[in-house]
Amino acid sequence: MYNFLKGIIVGIGGIAPGLSGSVLLVILGLYQKTIKAIGTLFKNFKENVKFLFPLVCGFGVGVILFSKVVDFLLGNFEMYTRYAFLGLVLGTIPLFYKEVKKEGFSKKYYILMLIGAIVGFALFSFNKGLFPTITDPNLLQSVLLGVAVAGSSIVPGVDSAVILSSLGLYELYVSSIANLNFTVLIPAAFGLVIGVLVISFLMNILLKKFYTGTFSIIFGLFISIIPNVLNESCALGLNANSVISIIIMIIGFGVSFFLGDIKGNVEKIKRIFKKVKRIEDSSNESSKN
Repeated sequence: MYNFLKGIIVGIGGIAPGLSGSVLLVILGLYQKTIKAIGTLFKNFKENVKFLFPLVCGFGVGVILFSKVVDFLLGNFEMYTRYAFLGLVLGTIPLFYKEVKKEGFSKKYYILMLIGAIVGFALFSFNKGLFPTITDPNLLQSVLLGVAVAGSSIVPGVDSAVILSSLGLYELYVSSIANLNFTVLIPAAFGLVIGVLVISFLMNILLKKFYTGTFSIIFGLFISIIPNVLNESCALGLNANSVISIIIMIIGFGVSFFLGDIKGNVEKIKRIFKKVKRIEDSSNESSKN
């Protein structure tokens, strides 16, 4: 049940600007298990499907339930919504950083974080025009579209829109889905499946052999996409909208931090309530005496 609920949270991350679903998998402690399950899908098929099924179902529910909600909020309350997402993203930073340091850490890894951040900022700043925009793709380019979507979905901190724009594929991606262009979507789906299996396999190896180094680079990439959450409509000033936006951002931070260890935090709340109840019972007993 917990994996289904976490899948819903990951689904929300998959549609929220700047908030990667794969990053939320990291924060929720499911990324390695998910990558391993996909990368070794046919080796332990029954166990892997048993783990992946509730997660994928939850992801689907999250996307379906919240995609229209997010679209409505961005269309009608863009500034508030984007600051809410910024708070959600910022709330994942301490939890993500903790994950990076989980298996040993030294100062040299800050260099890898910096490299990841520089590469990410470069991609974000110069993502237009690196490759010409593709509007009439051949078979190989359609397959590449699917592989690119797989890579940007699996590697935490990599923004799909930035990667696809860099390759000249973003407009093709959006128009193909909007118009149900199956001549592009079918080979893209094939590329997606191949990309998911291959990239998950490679990520599984990297995390086994170079856990801290791999996550250090990924953390740098994640930091680099945070400015992408806000746009020109989010400028702050001395007005009520700015104050409300900051408050919403702080609330978003708290929600994100809480969800990062939802099981542990629920247990902490239960312990607090039990402690309060014991104090009340003790106080009532004393007053009777």
